[in-house]
Amino acid sequence: MDILISIPGLLIAIVCHELAHGFTAYLLGDTTAKEAGRLSLNPIRHIDPVGLLAMIFFRFGWAKAVPINPMKFKHRKRDTFLVSIAGVVTNFFLALVSALVLAHVPLNNEILFQMVLITMWYNIMLGVFNLLPFPPLDGSKLVASFLPTKLEYLFYKYERYFYFILVILIMTNTTDKIIGPVIDFILNLIIKVI
Repeated sequence: MDILISIPGLLIAIVCHELAHGFTAYLLGDTTAKEAGRLSLNPIRHIDPVGLLAMIFFRFGWAKAVPINPMKFKHRKRDTFLVSIAGVVTNFFLALVSALVLAHVPLNNEILFQMVLITMWYNIMLGVFNLLPFPPLDGSKLVASFLPTKLEYLFYKYERYFYFILVILIMTNTTDKIIGPVIDFILNLIIKVI
């Protein structure tokens, strides 16, 4: 039952995150995601089945990366930053909306209440997790967009090694220690706002 209750919130967080990347890129002149059929709310277009199961059972997973071609941007670094941050901003916005529903909408059904609560949590968690500066997370592209071109080239050249660092951090639960306080801070901030 807990798994079934968590699935809608997880899908909302993942699908809207990926759609935000693709739609922002589209607005900035890159039609790659649109041509790949990724400007859609259909979960099937965004979900990696193994990644979804991993997220449900291990609280770590992944979706299909939205294809982006930075060469189609007018301002490559700036637009890469905007596309990368769009998913995170969307997650935080959905978390705030979920919190407002919890605070101001009478949810007499316990299952519905839990679904909205889990939706809020998944959006905060996904938003914070994606800010970590390790590929393939959005945080790595945010960092790269501020680097001088030579350092950016080196960053992308050796990014495959950062994947291993991320996996080690996850396997040792170090990521929980890093993002846990940030998640708590954002939760407290949302509580104050509402």
